[in-house]
Amino acid sequence: MGAAFGSFDRWEADFRRTGMSLAGGSGWCVLVYNLHTRSLHNHWAWDHMHGAIAGVPLLALDMYEHSFHMDYGTAAAKYVDAFFRNIDWEVVDRRYAAALRGGG
Repeated sequence: MGAAFGSFDRWEADFRRTGMSLAGGSGWCVLVYNLHTRSLHNHWAWDHMHGAIAGVPLLALDMYEHSFHMDYGTAAAKYVDAFFRNIDWEVVDRRYAAALRGGG
């Protein structure tokens, strides 16, 4: 991840910023591996967009209001903090390794 974003911290800041841009609305923030450019990207998908988000999804953050409002109200940033505390990085790593081999 460091090569694509410069560092893990820069990736995380970009992922959080992308997710928070959807807060209170509807959408997903998705880390994907693009098979064509062989690079990692954070993308947003909104309004029930279906279909590939320019690559193999590795990690997805649900920013639809129903995903956080009941527990966090309008404090979407606290929801994103909780999301980051609960990521299973071993699973994300396995998805990334599979994407590097050319599949999903």
